[in-house]
Amino acid sequence: MTNPVSEHSGTRGRTRRAIIDAAATVLARDRAATLADIAKAAEVGRSTLHRYFHDRDDLLRALVEDSLHGLERAGTDAHPHEGPPLEAMRRMVASMVEVGERILLLFGDASLLETYGPADAAGDADCADVDDSLLDLIRRGQADGVFDPDVSDAWIQNTVWALVYTGCEMADKGLLPRHGVAQMVMRTLENGIAAPAAAAAPAARPALRVNAGQ
Repeated sequence: MTNPVSEHSGTRGRTRRAIIDAAATVLARDRAATLADIAKAAEVGRSTLHRYFHDRDDLLRALVEDSLHGLERAGTDAHPHEGPPLEAMRRMVASMVEVGERILLLFGDASLLETYGPADAAGDADCADVDDSLLDLIRRGQADGVFDPDVSDAWIQNTVWALVYTGCEMADKGLLPRHGVAQMVMRTLENGIAAPAAAAAPAARPALRVNAGQ
């Protein structure tokens, strides 16, 4: 019987990681990509890929699981419950952008989570963890008067996800430098859709305002 630890450590672990990362990159851009395309991107032979993943379903299941865990780690690494809310939001957005490829993969095709996500958690347990942390952060910011209390927390939450997704998608298409995505997301969140000077003029302190009616 194969030892699960040895299966994911050393050379085997690095090869498996290379295949999963290549699959994330390739499939985020082309859902119809073949196993041969993924093997080429991972710089391994097709036979090597099949030694790790028996078929496409096997690879996709592992990829979704790995991506969900990546989202969970992103939320945890941002430490959203620590420090001033605006600084915590900047960390949260930056951490989400770091796994932007996985966000594009998971949310670009709803059937992926439905088909290959964990059955006992409706496919999105780790996404729910990130969502809960983000929602708690938004509510904390609203209570502190930093985030607009007149906009629903759910609206801001969904706006953050939409902006991160859009920024990562634009970076993937070469329309926005990848290193500038988090900054652009935060600029949009902090200023709404108004020009920076117009948005900052009436504010006595930095505020995250999402203007739903504009």
